[in-house]
Amino acid sequence: LGNDWNKAYKKSARVVGDVIGKYHPHGDSAVYDTIVRMAQPFSLRYMLVDGQGNFGSIDGDSAAA
Repeated sequence: LGNDWNKAYKKSARVVGDVIGKYHPHGDSAVYDTIVRMAQPFSLRYMLVDGQGNFGSIDGDSAAA
């Protein structure tokens, strides 16, 4: 997918499309929800994705709300 720390950010739709096309051809909602969860500092002990934009809040707001 080419997502490295020293490259520019990519849009979520681009990453989700690449994942669906290469690895998980069953729908986009599971992939997007997983990426959102990995970008939230309050969901996991360590953030696995450096998200840029609105990835929800601890108060229950959904991503891109």
